[in-house]
Formats: sequence, structure tokens, C-alpha cells
Amino acid sequence: MEALRLRIDAIDRRMVRLLNERAGCAIQLGRVKKRRGLPIYQPSREEEVLGNVQRSNGGPLESEALRRLFERIIDESRRIERIATERDGAPVAAGGEPEDGEGLR
Repeated sequence: MEALRLRIDAIDRRMVRLLNERAGCAIQLGRVKKRRGLPIYQPSREEEVLGNVQRSNGGPLESEALRRLFERIIDESRRIERIATERDGAPVAAGGEPEDGEGLR
């Protein structure tokens, strides 16, 4: 049992590193969106990301469980994009919601 717990701890540390790497990319992406006048919130791109995650799933987690996890990751990515772009100067439009819902994340 201890060996499995140690393995889980090691996996958790790797996940933290990867999540922080992803967050760094989200911050950079938020700055690019700001320069291009694009909204932070882009639901079509978020659906694309969720679909990619679900299609790449080999289990044992169910696809819907992965979707829920990644929805939360995306929420936090969007939040950190907003914070970073607001700190950089001009704030993002109220709510950061796109008018047409299109664009890239």
C-alpha cells in the first residue's frame, strides 16, 4: 500500500508541474488574445479542447469524469488569463465574453 501511495504522490507532483506549465501557456495566450483584440472566453475552442481530451481517453477514468476535470482546469486557465492581461495594462472587456463566441484559445 505504501508503494502505491508513494507512486501516487510522485504522479501528483508531475501533474502539478504540468498544470503550472499549462497555466504559463494560458498566460502567454491571454496576452496574444489581448494584442489581437480577442476575448478571453472562447467557448468553441473550449469545446474543442474538451473533445480532444475525451477522445484521447484510454480509461480507467470515464470520459465524462475527464470532461469535468478539464472544465475546471479551463475555468482556472481563463481566470489566470484575465488576471495576467489586466495586470499588463488595459483590462479585458467586461466578463471577457465574445460577441460571436468564435476564436482560438
